[in-house]
Amino acid sequence: MENTKHEAWNNPQPNYQENKKLPAGILAILLGAFGIHKFLLGYTQEGIIWLVISICTCGTVTSILGLIEGVIYLTKSDQEFYETYQVGKKGWF
Repeated sequence: MENTKHEAWNNPQPNYQENKKLPAGILAILLGAFGIHKFLLGYTQEGIIWLVISICTCGTVTSILGLIEGVIYLTKSDQEFYETYQVGKKGWF
């Protein structure tokens, strides 16, 4: 028992406290046309591209894509979302 307590320091766990899965998913579903979820995740370039596409298509394309992306975000596990979008910085789907 004593050995397992001391071994915990050698096996650090990722910090999921900064996991932005829920806010990013909700923003993508509700305000997907504006790309706010991209800016929340730190994807400035992708967010600007998203806004330009939104202006050119009057928000129809980006609203649908935002809904799809929000569902994808929310269906991933916390660990998978964190590793894919926050650590791995995967900007598109």
